[in-house]
Amino acid sequence: MKTAHDVILKPIITEHSSSEMAVGRYTFEVAVDANKTEIKDAVEKLFQVQVLDVCTMNKRGKAKRVGVHQGKTAAWKKAIVRINLEPKQQAYLAKGGQAVAGDKKYKTTIEEFGFNQQ
Repeated sequence: MKTAHDVILKPIITEHSSSEMAVGRYTFEVAVDANKTEIKDAVEKLFQVQVLDVCTMNKRGKAKRVGVHQGKTAAWKKAIVRINLEPKQQAYLAKGGQAVAGDKKYKTTIEEFGFNQQ
């Protein structure tokens, strides 16, 4: 069983990913064997946000050369996660048909991502 920290390895902070944060899209490096459901659950657990969708892409290792030595960089996986910027409180019907509000609250940003967005 993988924990959330095993699935989400680190955030990817670039100029493009920083501009995407304004619309609720965050970029992470994730475990190569992680699937979209595991990534969604890990982000929701770590950052207390509501994830709307997850896009993943596999990045192949590049061939590198230093002098006469040849090698390859490691392959890795990137995930772009879109969070809900306007989460509504969850409500459900209890016994007798009465509406009950859930106690789960979601954040609208990920402050732990490296810096606060403006």
